[in-house]
Amino acid sequence: MPELRYLDQKCLDALDAAYFQARRPFPWVNPDALLTPDAFQILRETLPDVSLFEQKFGAERKHGQQSHDRYALDYRPDLPLDTVWHNFVAELNSTAYQTFLTRMLGVRSVSLSYHWHYTPNGCSVSPHCDAKRKLGSQIFYFNTEQDWDSSWGGETLLLGAGHALKPDSAPGLEDFTRITASEVIGNRSLLFARTDHSWHAVREIHCPPQALRKVFIVVIETGGVAAWWRRKRGPSRY
Repeated sequence: MPELRYLDQKCLDALDAAYFQARRPFPWVNPDALLTPDAFQILRETLPDVSLFEQKFGAERKHGQQSHDRYALDYRPDLPLDTVWHNFVAELNSTAYQTFLTRMLGVRSVSLSYHWHYTPNGCSVSPHCDAKRKLGSQIFYFNTEQDWDSSWGGETLLLGAGHALKPDSAPGLEDFTRITASEVIGNRSLLFARTDHSWHAVREIHCPPQALRKVFIVVIETGGVAAWWRRKRGPSRY
C-alpha cells in the first residue's frame, strides 16, 4: 500500500470505530491533526480562489428550511488547482482512506465526492439532516487564528432534541435541547454519520467583509452502480 503523504496514518488508526458509532445524538468525531502539519499548511496556502466558485445565495430548499448561503465549488479533475489538491484527492480515493471510512461507518464500501464551501459574513446553515443517499461526511476546516477569530462563529453545531423530529421538517435551533459545537480552528476535521436524527447547523457568521469560513467536504455515499450513476448525473441541488 503506498505511503500516505497528506493524511496521518497513525491518527487514522487511533480513531475508535466502536466509540464513534456509540456517540449520541449520532455518530461523530472531531479529531485534531488528521492531516500532517506540512500537508495542512500547503493545502491551506493553495486553496482555490473564490473566483472559481458558484454563488449559492437565496436558494429554495426542501422542507421549508432557510437557504444555506455560501460560495460552492465541486471538485473535478480538470479544475485549475494547484497540483497538491489533485494529489490530496487522489489520496482520499486510495484504499487506505477508504478502509478508514468503511471501518468507522461499519460498511463494506464507499463512494466519495468532494466540494469546497466558503461562507461570508451574515450567512448561516439552518438545522437539517443530509440527504438519505449519504452515509456521512467528513469536513476539513481550513481557517486558523491567523485569519479567523473564534468570536466570529463558524462552528458546526451537532444537535440533539428531546423528542423525535422528522428529517423532512424545518426546526429552529430553539427546538434542540442539546447543542455541541465542533472545534474548527486549525488542523481539525469533523466526521459524522448520516442518520434520520443527524441534525447539524452553523449559526449566522459575524466576520469582517474580507473574511471567509473555508471548508473542504468529503461526501460519503454507498459504493456501487447507484453511486456511480449519481456522480454521472452531477451533484444534487440539496
